[in-house]
Amino acid sequence: MALDEATVKFLEAAAAGTPEGAPPAWELPPEQVRENSSAMTPMFGKGPEMHATEDHELVGFDGGTFKVRVHRPSAEASAVFVYLHGGGWVVSDIDDFDTLGRQLAEKSGATVVLVNYRKAPENPFPAAVEDSWTGLNWAADRIAELARPGAPLFVGGDSAGGNLSAVMAIRSRDAGAPTIAKQFLIYPVTDADFSRPSYNEPENQTLLAKEFMFWFWDHYIANPEERSHPEASPFRQENLAGVAPAFLITAEHDVLRDEGEAYGDRLRDAGVEVEAHRWPGQMHGFFSMVNVLPASAEVMDLVAVRVRESISETEGAQA
Repeated sequence: MALDEATVKFLEAAAAGTPEGAPPAWELPPEQVRENSSAMTPMFGKGPEMHATEDHELVGFDGGTFKVRVHRPSAEASAVFVYLHGGGWVVSDIDDFDTLGRQLAEKSGATVVLVNYRKAPENPFPAAVEDSWTGLNWAADRIAELARPGAPLFVGGDSAGGNLSAVMAIRSRDAGAPTIAKQFLIYPVTDADFSRPSYNEPENQTLLAKEFMFWFWDHYIANPEERSHPEASPFRQENLAGVAPAFLITAEHDVLRDEGEAYGDRLRDAGVEVEAHRWPGQMHGFFSMVNVLPASAEVMDLVAVRVRESISETEGAQA
């Protein structure tokens, strides 16, 4: 199947707006790629109004600081969803994902905590992992403040954020806390292995061409030998049994498609409940294109339904 019509039109408009002879993203410095990426943010709109929005500054593992943003959709939300955004561990921040976070909060009924984990190459691996862990535990310790007492906790994210979410689910299992009701992995990075077929299919070389993924890994973990660490490549985790149930989305035309689906297979083999969908006609990054690509809204609606279903199951078990 080819890319859908909305995606083709988006890519054509992006190409028309690119100066002739401009170098590809993977030949630019991180600062320029960040600026180019954030220039797209106004397309997404402001997002729905929240009952309350607050920013908090947290102290990381090394004494450095980073911010979390809390979107509370109602006075007493039904759950807490820690969202870890995409951007290859290098670009984007919670301002770029603010509209997505607001939509997720409104549609799911959960308080959404956006974690502005620090970025490579200034803060290479494991800074993003450690900041995500700090943010997850900060939210878990405040369930009764952010939502109703006993509300379930979810973790999820897209792309690099999906990678971090998978690692958070493993860490939570190993530490015995916090308890995660479900992990939401949207076209996640799961393995620093570029030999899978989806990396070389010509129709997959869209916003995230394989060379761009090389660029992200080079900035996140400069030494290729260290990329097999299971907190960088969760596919390499020896034992996945006992991690939170997973909701997995892959995009049909995405260099990361095969590793995401392979990770889903490994979770199933370990006895983990997995709901997986390959979204047809979509490229990498489509979920974050809120108010731009129709498929983004489709997946958002499905994520919200699964969150609400999980909330109902938790309430039933507590009754």
